[in-house]
Amino acid sequence: MKLTDITSRTVSIPLSTPFRTALRTVTSMENVLVEVHSDSGLTGFGSAAPATVITGETVASITGGVDHLRDHLRGMDITAYEALFNTLNDCIIGCMSAKAAVDIAIHDLLAKSLNIPLYRFLGGPVREVDTDITISLDDPAAMAAKSGERVKQGFSTLKIKVGGDVETDLARLKSIRDSVGDTICIRIDANQGWTPKQAVQVGRMLERENIQVELMEQPCAAHDLEGLRFVRENCSFPVYADESMFSPRDALRLVTMKAVDGMNIKLMKCGGIYNAIKIAAIADTAGIPCLIGSMMECSVSVAAAAHLAASRRNIDKFDLDAPLFCSVNPARGGITYRGCRIEFPDLPGLGISSYT
Repeated sequence: MKLTDITSRTVSIPLSTPFRTALRTVTSMENVLVEVHSDSGLTGFGSAAPATVITGETVASITGGVDHLRDHLRGMDITAYEALFNTLNDCIIGCMSAKAAVDIAIHDLLAKSLNIPLYRFLGGPVREVDTDITISLDDPAAMAAKSGERVKQGFSTLKIKVGGDVETDLARLKSIRDSVGDTICIRIDANQGWTPKQAVQVGRMLERENIQVELMEQPCAAHDLEGLRFVRENCSFPVYADESMFSPRDALRLVTMKAVDGMNIKLMKCGGIYNAIKIAAIADTAGIPCLIGSMMECSVSVAAAAHLAASRRNIDKFDLDAPLFCSVNPARGGITYRGCRIEFPDLPGLGISSYT
């Protein structure tokens, strides 16, 4: 089965509500939709989302990257996919989101060629994947109210965006815990919004106030791996890397330094499923669990992340809620949401038949 062409187009998807973190505020998302065509008549679907403040990529750089990948991959045997993915990763430096979109579409195509769902192609029986839901930055009362609404909608794990003034962040977390009670799981994500000392201060304040949190994600600057280790060594709850970990090489460095308790895999950061599997293997060998997350992405690439999560034992936390913020779905088919539960269609590949 030969790869004959790769095409892309851009869609703008308004969000149902603004999404705010310590790094940016988003009111609509631009996604690049990709199709990989083959001489078998089968088509694979993938997508990419630019996140300039995180990956450094724009819509223009992604579409340009996809075109470059097309020129190097056209004519290759898709079933000889080790060579295909090595070429994909080696023919251009960076452009991880463009690589992710093409990688996802190739994996979709491979699973379709065997007439099995992608999670089966990746080696896993489907299991339950229950996503958390993100509470974006706002004043404490508004975040508490939104948290209460999400719990009523069936979410049992909340990912709370923090990062900035420490006292305000503590007020946010106290208000949320008072609103939802002690049985709801709370994760906190600072998106690099604190210094290492501030992160430790927050951790100790939470302990004094007896506010239980499951984990703290990316408390300090992405480049400050020593700072991450300092936070890990001085906090009583797990510390996870996000923006500090893009590649398998980054994962190996974090493991070697004993800088984190876990890592957040995102396909847009690492370049797709092929590299994500390597990261998960490194973490699994080191006895470190992984969380799988996403940027502000549409359901196409998030579906790929969900299928990967369903196939790997040490990916045991799921932050795949981005499509729930979208006002429209650009794909026909794929995953669906029932409250916090992600449901997989019993169809080949991602279960996507076309774009709308």
